[in-house]
Amino acid sequence: MPPCSDRGLPADIAAELVERMDRDQRARSPGSLDEPDADLWACDVDTDNTAWLAKVIDRYGWPRRSEVGPEAATAAWLLAQHADHDPAFQRRCLALLDEAVRDGEAKPAHLAYLTDRVLRAEGRPQKYGTQLWLGPDGEGPLQPQPIEDPEQVDERRHSVGLDPLAEYADRLRQRESEQSARTAW
Repeated sequence: MPPCSDRGLPADIAAELVERMDRDQRARSPGSLDEPDADLWACDVDTDNTAWLAKVIDRYGWPRRSEVGPEAATAAWLLAQHADHDPAFQRRCLALLDEAVRDGEAKPAHLAYLTDRVLRAEGRPQKYGTQLWLGPDGEGPLQPQPIEDPEQVDERRHSVGLDPLAEYADRLRQRESEQSARTAW
């Protein structure tokens, strides 16, 4: 395998990242969510992707944009984002992603999403409002999970290239409504 960086990252890592991201998204697509074992399949995909990404990181470090390209760099973030079953791994990825963002090798918005995911897993309020839910009882409208200093959330979101929280939440509510309408038939 020819390396594509001075760290020795093999070129096929980028293609594998994209393939794994595609599988991740298929496991979460509206059609697959109607399948009887959809949650189990997504869990299996996440577990497999996490184990694979951990090996890549152990050997080569975080997959940086200049080494794997923008799509594969996004894929690395997405795999880490969906590694909820392994909070220690997510926290490790957060530190590596933070370094990559500081070096201009990853998107600040990706760091915001993973930061919020890790904070919520720890039971702490999120900073950027990227994590939404149906409320503590799972029955309410789609809304942001608890946010630290909510008055400043749009300023923080803007600083990492995210749109205002109200626009983001409205877009997700619209998507949820469209998906519900499709599955109602």
